[in-house]
Amino acid sequence: MKPELTIGTKHSIQITVTNKMFAQFEGELVHPVYSTAMMVYHMEWVSRQMILGVLDETEEGMGAEVKVKHLAPAKEGTILTLEATVVGIKKNFIITKVLIFSEDRIMGEGEVTQVIIPKSKIKTMID
Repeated sequence: MKPELTIGTKHSIQITVTNKMFAQFEGELVHPVYSTAMMVYHMEWVSRQMILGVLDETEEGMGAEVKVKHLAPAKEGTILTLEATVVGIKKNFIITKVLIFSEDRIMGEGEVTQVIIPKSKIKTMID
């Protein structure tokens, strides 16, 4: 891993809630709002974007842990900003704190831990 990633590095993305992001199980709608599963997906995505530029070509990142608090519902059409901040770098583990907000309202928060490992090791783990 290249040394450019440091504590305090930030990255953000914006998404607009669509009906494909609604809370549902096995295709059955539960609530017509942004689901916790999609929140986790987007938390991992904004955190992954943090590491893409620092991976050596022989490395890859894998999710290791996600902690999430879903604090408020978001209806279809709501624009959400997800902001990830690096709060920990321990050997090959990168920890980001993620805030999800709409305008000035916090919709969710949590942490994503990723581990940077050689692609060859991943291959042996999944083959």
